Amino acid sequence: MSAIDRFRRFRAFARPVPMLAAIGAISVASIALAGDVARTDAAQVTGLLKIRLPKTEVTKVDCEKVEGLCEITAGANLFYVNHGARYLIIGRVYDMETRQDLTAARLLEINPDMLVGGAAKANAAAAAGPEEGGQEAPSAAAGANRVSLSTRPTTLNLASLPEAGAIVWGNKAAKQSVTVFTDFRCGYCRALTNVLREMDVRVVERPISVLGSRDIADRVYCSKNQEQALHAAYAGEPFKAPGACDTKGLDANERFAQAHGLSATPVIVRSDGAILEGYRPREFLEAWLKGAKS
Repeated sequence: MSAIDRFRRFRAFARPVPMLAAIGAISVASIALAGDVARTDAAQVTGLLKIRLPKTEVTKVDCEKVEGLCEITAGANLFYVNHGARYLIIGRVYDMETRQDLTAARLLEINPDMLVGGAAKANAAAAAGPEEGGQEAPSAAAGANRVSLSTRPTTLNLASLPEAGAIVWGNKAAKQSVTVFTDFRCGYCRALTNVLREMDVRVVERPISVLGSRDIADRVYCSKNQEQALHAAYAGEPFKAPGACDTKGLDANERFAQAHGLSATPVIVRSDGAILEGYRPREFLEAWLKGAKS
């Protein structure tokens, strides 16, 4: 092989190297550019919100979490706007691939002790939206009642509730028992249910319709296997359609909740009547249940 032939072969072999390097450089530049765009959007949105919602103290703007939207944290409040900050979006964002309620996860991160019922105590915005002139972001989501923890009872007497209306599951022979008022469309109720499934506890679940879930509650309650149907409902999985049954017990749950101001879920009631509002992790619940007064 002549020196010229060897040189040509070397050039053919070596040619892709700078091409690969260029492609790599372009990829890195694209990633950096995307990050710069997101940061620019966040900065622009922050500036626009200062003009349009001057009385709202914005603590964080995240334009990278949800494609096409910016997540706005304002103290304990949470709402969304488009990247031009023209439209304020009220409600919850779900990731359908991971089946995660992104709004609920963020609200719990902001305030683990928050009482939740759909969009929670401070989930972002009222149905009417900001007043003309953009003065202040509203403090409670449409369909969720404003929560005032100071007016809530510290204990509940469940004696007036009939046996009907309760879905009993878990270890029915367990020494510890807990009653929970829940809603099948409540993300924190689902999370709490998953925690209780891991514990040695008898669960008396009493569904109430905070988020318009009465149709689901009826179907679960009327199922032959209520426990199986309950977990399927929380997971968003189909379960066998039951026949009609007497659901007056669920009506009693609703009346009790209304009479005692239980307008959001979950509400956890210990055997001695002590209550907790909102989701709690397993370690906390186990210690709290052991503290029940005899």
